Amino acid sequence: MFLVGAIIGGFIAKEFLSTDAPLILSKATVSDLSELGIGAPKGIQPEELFSWDAVFSIKGFAILAFGGLMVGFGSRYAGGCTSGHAISGLSDLQMPSLIAVVGFFIGGLAMTHFIMPLIF
Repeated sequence: MFLVGAIIGGFIAKEFLSTDAPLILSKATVSDLSELGIGAPKGIQPEELFSWDAVFSIKGFAILAFGGLMVGFGSRYAGGCTSGHAISGLSDLQMPSLIAVVGFFIGGLAMTHFIMPLIF
């Protein structure tokens, strides 16, 4: 049932809730992306990160493989994924989930401000 619901929800979102209007980004965001060597996205995602050319390059494949490894390791080490801890764990007021979510945010900020500029 979950899979059927996800498919129906995706169809409804695409057919009835999406528009063909171009993505509007702030000038600061476009500037920050250009500093990382990423052009302003023509669609929702920048082509430098989310295209078949990026996937099949050595750098792109290495980033995806390492990212997948880290997501799998982190989910196992933290005892759950980001959504599970943030939604279910925090709603149950579980201290381990709070610690995990704070760690996820710190990791995301470190990646955005320190590691990603080194990669790109």
